[in-house]
Amino acid sequence: MQIVLLALYCTVLLVLCTYGAHRASLVFQCLRHKRRIDRAARPVIVPDSELPTVTVQLPLYNEATVVRRLLDAAGALDYPSDRLELQVLDDSTDETQGIARAAVEELRERGINAVYLRRPDRHGYKAGALDFGLKQASGELIAIFDADFVPQASFLKDIVGHFSDPRIGMVQTRWEHMNRDHSLLTSIQALMLDGHHMVENRARFGAGNMFNFSGTGGMWRRRAIQDAGGWEHDTLTEDLDLSYRAQLAGWRFVYRGDVLTPAELPEDMSSFRAQQYRWAKGTVQTARKLLLRVAKSELTLAQRIEACFHMLPHLAYPMMVLLTLLLLPALLLMPASDVRTLLLIDLPLCIGATGSLATFYTMAEVAQGRPASGALKRLPALIALGAGLAPHLSTAVFDGMRSMAGEFVRTPKRGEQRGRYRQYAKLPMNEIALAAVCAGSVVASISTGHYFATPFAALFMSGYTYVAALVIQEQFGFGRSTDATATEAVVEASPESSRSAAEASGMAPVG
Repeated sequence: MQIVLLALYCTVLLVLCTYGAHRASLVFQCLRHKRRIDRAARPVIVPDSELPTVTVQLPLYNEATVVRRLLDAAGALDYPSDRLELQVLDDSTDETQGIARAAVEELRERGINAVYLRRPDRHGYKAGALDFGLKQASGELIAIFDADFVPQASFLKDIVGHFSDPRIGMVQTRWEHMNRDHSLLTSIQALMLDGHHMVENRARFGAGNMFNFSGTGGMWRRRAIQDAGGWEHDTLTEDLDLSYRAQLAGWRFVYRGDVLTPAELPEDMSSFRAQQYRWAKGTVQTARKLLLRVAKSELTLAQRIEACFHMLPHLAYPMMVLLTLLLLPALLLMPASDVRTLLLIDLPLCIGATGSLATFYTMAEVAQGRPASGALKRLPALIALGAGLAPHLSTAVFDGMRSMAGEFVRTPKRGEQRGRYRQYAKLPMNEIALAAVCAGSVVASISTGHYFATPFAALFMSGYTYVAALVIQEQFGFGRSTDATATEAVVEASPESSRSAAEASGMAPVG
């Protein structure tokens, strides 16, 4: 039994350390290809008389708290009015419709070519809306912004020059976080996304590997979308799906980490988990759909290996849950390590697992001009949060393996009315159970002399407890601020306001 347990435990650690090694390799790629990454940041100036036509697509679904801010920002884009079209793609069922219509009329009165479009139904969710708008768009280039983003006035001119190269199909810019310092949760989210943008995207772009359009804050060449087969909605990550199909068709992408688009981060755990669930499930679905095609493509071996890591990152979450379950029996059944074993095996393993994370997120901070100490201070909380998300995202992974498509649950936006929309979530029973297992592991590690395991068991326990406590607090309203109650009156009666519909969609308006 000890041999079987040891084999399972070592296998899980090997998989997790492989992901850690991959993070370290991304840091190395950023450093190795720094010149190419920096060269892409040089603006390509295009005279106004030669600027191509651009359609800016703004997909909406019940975004009453942020839609006005979005349309005001879109209306302020610095681009010739005779070559710019704003498309408001509104699938909303609440008062967002009226706000958006009125804002579009105001834009039109100012001489801006803005159109308000509604579909007969929400078929295909966001991908369906983008495809519906594309068929009616006049632009040669298509820029896309989600409702919680605030495009800067210079956005279009900052990146449009890249499309002077006929091989470029998409340019992605970096997300900035308006509420980064709102809470511990938002600060960790910001660090996670900074790692994705400032390390992963830059490394893949610099090394010539495939990376993805992030769903918002980017611009496509219309022909690239069409050559790839258009928007498809058989996965929940339509952006990743289209990105790979376009690059397999021969189009090249550019990443601009120096061009920022401010956006909101989810401020409550229930919304954050729902967002991460959609991303995890959709990424697995995209891997099911395209990974074999990537493997059979004419890409280099290095490009195919990187594509596998890109589309299978969430497999680490089931491994983290399995590690949690294996740790307690391992501590009870395996003899404690002597000093020599600690120095030769345990210490290098610890440094390899956590050191790669520290390097990865430190680079993300330093690349933005922030002190490295900020990443190091938040690293324990980031590891704990990753563990706390593992049960929920493991379910997403298995769900993505079983089925394609599914309900597209949008992330609630705070905007100007905190509490207007609230995410419905089930009680976090798995997290509570795993927190108890980790508590047992902490006690066992001390009583059996496995002191090296104590801080990791405690970190995992705090992560499970933190996630469970926040979800319970949010769902039962413990300590909820009064601004949520103050907005109950503005919630209109709709099918979504019933509990059964809320449970089906994962979203419930307050009240």
